[in-house]
Amino acid sequence: MKHFVDLFESLDQTTKTNERVSSLVHYLDKVNDQDKLWTIALLSGKRPKRAVNSSHMKEWAAEIAGIPMSLFEETYHVVGDMAETISLLISNDQSLIEKSLSEWMGEVIALKGESDEVKKTFVTNVWKKVNRRERFVFNKLIGGSFRVGVSQKTMVKALAKYTEIEESELAHRLMGNWTPETHSYDELILTRTGTEDHSKPYPFFLAYPLDETSDFTANPKVWIAERKWDGIRGQLIKRNDEIYIWTRGEELVTDKYPELLQFDLPNGVALDGEILAYKNGKPLGFNDLQKRIGRKTVAKKLLQDIPVVFLSYDLMEMDGNDIRQDALVSRRDRLKKLVEEVNHQSLLFSEEVAFQNEEDISSERENARHYQTEGLMIKRRDSTYQVGRKRGDWWKWKVEPLVIDAVLIYAMRGHGRRANLFTDYTFAVWNEGELVPFTKAYSGLTDQEFRQVDRFVRNNLIEKFGPVRSVKPELVFEIAFEGIAESSRHKSGIALRFPRMSRWRKDKVPEEANSLSDLKSLLKSYG
Repeated sequence: MKHFVDLFESLDQTTKTNERVSSLVHYLDKVNDQDKLWTIALLSGKRPKRAVNSSHMKEWAAEIAGIPMSLFEETYHVVGDMAETISLLISNDQSLIEKSLSEWMGEVIALKGESDEVKKTFVTNVWKKVNRRERFVFNKLIGGSFRVGVSQKTMVKALAKYTEIEESELAHRLMGNWTPETHSYDELILTRTGTEDHSKPYPFFLAYPLDETSDFTANPKVWIAERKWDGIRGQLIKRNDEIYIWTRGEELVTDKYPELLQFDLPNGVALDGEILAYKNGKPLGFNDLQKRIGRKTVAKKLLQDIPVVFLSYDLMEMDGNDIRQDALVSRRDRLKKLVEEVNHQSLLFSEEVAFQNEEDISSERENARHYQTEGLMIKRRDSTYQVGRKRGDWWKWKVEPLVIDAVLIYAMRGHGRRANLFTDYTFAVWNEGELVPFTKAYSGLTDQEFRQVDRFVRNNLIEKFGPVRSVKPELVFEIAFEGIAESSRHKSGIALRFPRMSRWRKDKVPEEANSLSDLKSLLKSYG
């Protein structure tokens, strides 16, 4: 465990990829294979489910520290991280337990079915016998919120350097439905046993945002354009007479979309595309699709009201053969033929958007919301299907966001490095002379601007509601967002998609902010 704690701290203390890779290689060289596998799993997001309720952890920590829960909560809101708060409040700084990471994870997993009293005894005993650094990481592991800011790409890069196996091959081996409980390091990473998981998806190829430094030129002989569909990126795979549906987040969601199990795909195919809410020949909004996301079971009425389709745009495997190295146009020709042969309403093909010049393609991008899309995808015709985000072959050109001017009315402290600053804000617009809250946002400002707003909040407090502070309604911000929809859960009746602060409107007074009727006009036009 000590090696893993050292690794966690070294990764957390730098943002430089080369330094993180070096730390990971050094760590892998020191630990046993099962610890290697658990580390790969944790950094890949394959964490076991939360073993202990966070409310119980707070109660137990307050009891050990001898403080009331109200003081614990105040401390927590200042620190901004529960695991760190607990590690600081408990005074022991001796390291009396010697266990490997895999031993710790085995005990954490075993807690799942135990009573709260057994969990309390185990957790508090650990807290009293490990030092602050170990306690912090232990809390992260049992609380189910283990994050250290290392991308899977960085982890794969380090693993490739350590094992001397190609990054693309490792990325593929790490896809799919594996855990350290079902696989060994040797069979997952080092050897090909011949018992491969038939459901295993391919690593996704990701596009770069198109900007002024991009090398795209509007030449239809070199590039193809497609709509950028606003759904869930996924892979539809059929092998050994079984269909598997994976999301980009490596979640197996086959049972959640029964419509996509109704058509007769041949064996040995893997399609890349978008799961879309789709009805009467056109896509529905993402807000509709959200009503299907996360449902363990899908009621008949929901299937009727919000049917989904798989809108395919690439083919990675055909007849059991990996064809990712073929040119994009060749893969898409085979995909289009496949979709036509299947001939089912729930399997569609993403057609090209015709253009002749820059004016044509710019016009198509500006009309994106008319098609319920986010913009355009621009892809080189001869591009292979690569792994991860590679600059140059695939670009995404999103439509300009919608914007609204709003007034800051509530603030909360942030988390992590912003735990001592008020950086999480609630915004309002006018309705019949009153300010009505309609969205929250916590990104988009510079560090200097966040500090300036924090000073304003502290000097202009009105009321306190737990961690929330109401403030004088004086600051106006431009809020940018990607979509708008009706919502019964919000007082305003409006929900925004991906809201963030795009500008601090120091040139405006609160009375000049937009109104709820302005939002409803946007809803009518783009919702």
